[in-house]
Amino acid sequence: MNKFSTHGNRRYLPLLSACVFCGVLAGCASTPKAPNEALQAAELAIANAEQDRVADYASPELGEARDKLTAARVAVVEKEMVRAARLAEQSRVDAELASAKAKAAKAQEVNEDLNKNINTLQQELQRNTTPGGTL
Repeated sequence: MNKFSTHGNRRYLPLLSACVFCGVLAGCASTPKAPNEALQAAELAIANAEQDRVADYASPELGEARDKLTAARVAVVEKEMVRAARLAEQSRVDAELASAKAKAAKAQEVNEDLNKNINTLQQELQRNTTPGGTL
């Protein structure tokens, strides 16, 4: 008889099946890890937004980011790690959106100030110019 015969290996089939079943069961039963990296990224994005004084320009978005970070922390305590990771990611994105909106608003203010200064200088130049075109 061939030493690689399938008849002799059939007695190990129930044992192999039990091992595979236990492995799958253990994989399903384990709780996913807390999304620490996502939480830290959200915290950092919020801190950066606060440092950029986002509250002056994009307060609703920053508030949403804070609320979602708090909800993510609650989800971790409740062992809802997938939900916690999703909320932490949304928090980070909201904080980054708030920062982007604040930077855009600041740039718009600078642009408006520059345009006012240019207009003022042009008016001064026109007043100081003689009809012949010389100063």
